[in-house]
Amino acid sequence: MNANSKPSAASASMRRPAQPIKLYRSAISGHSHRVELFLSLLGLPFELVDVALAAGAHKQPDFLAMNPFGQVPVIQDGDVTLADSNAILVYLTGRYAADAEQWLPGDALAAANVQRWLSVAAGQLAFGPATARVIQLFKLPASPADAIARAHALFKVMEQQLGQSAFLTGSTVTLADIANYSYVAHAPEGNVSLDGYPALRAWLARMEALPRFVPMAKTPVGLAA
Repeated sequence: MNANSKPSAASASMRRPAQPIKLYRSAISGHSHRVELFLSLLGLPFELVDVALAAGAHKQPDFLAMNPFGQVPVIQDGDVTLADSNAILVYLTGRYAADAEQWLPGDALAAANVQRWLSVAAGQLAFGPATARVIQLFKLPASPADAIARAHALFKVMEQQLGQSAFLTGSTVTLADIANYSYVAHAPEGNVSLDGYPALRAWLARMEALPRFVPMAKTPVGLAA
């Protein structure tokens, strides 16, 4: 196929699952939401399967067979069962994204820049705004002070970056943005204010303007109450 030809119907269908992808999730989990958001942005058919975390469904043998760590999200795509939200984003990109280079570039430096923010999502984001939100959401006895401080330290870095580019790694949205959006958007639920971060709030608005964007369920706690 030359550079000017369009993909055939057959090649396009190869990037569609034979049946809807099952997403085992919790509606209030940002890790689950980043997968749901990406599935929607890619226009893929999927089925949401809510896991009753409060009832301990994620610790039952049938769920542990899918993810021994007992965590959501998990996807089932035909004979593929995969856990870990960031791993799922990478899988969906390689398997189904017609514009995979946009989401996860092949260029070494560009790919490293995206991976850096995937690491942030698993590190500073998870132990900052996500942890502060969990403490508030479930009324845990732990003090949220350290998590809130980590959140603001992260947001200062993101504010600086987003003052220079529309998205976290440049002018176009990538997996870096998908992985970090949900917990940033819902940081006020953990008593982390976004008022002092205009570039960060503008980025959230750009994310929410993407075609087929789907929001995460809001919980009226913290500053969002």
